[in-house]
Amino acid sequence: MLVLSRQRDESIIIGDQIVVTIVDIRGDKVRLGIDAPTEIPVHRREVYEAIQRENLRASQLAPSETQGLGASGSMRRSRPSTG
Repeated sequence: MLVLSRQRDESIIIGDQIVVTIVDIRGDKVRLGIDAPTEIPVHRREVYEAIQRENLRASQLAPSETQGLGASGSMRRSRPSTG
């Protein structure tokens, strides 16, 4: 794991397309801004793990039980534009 120190309004860049900026620091809370292409999913870890569990559960259901689910077996959350 890479550990970096950053101050408010400073950023790190992941690859060529993802920028993570420290937006605010209040006590033990850090607010991050993440700018990534829409085709790269960005989730909080607990949301990602819930999606993985739901996808696993959906893949184990009979085909008739999966009607109404999206192609991935779960609903995708849309991200607001940074426009």
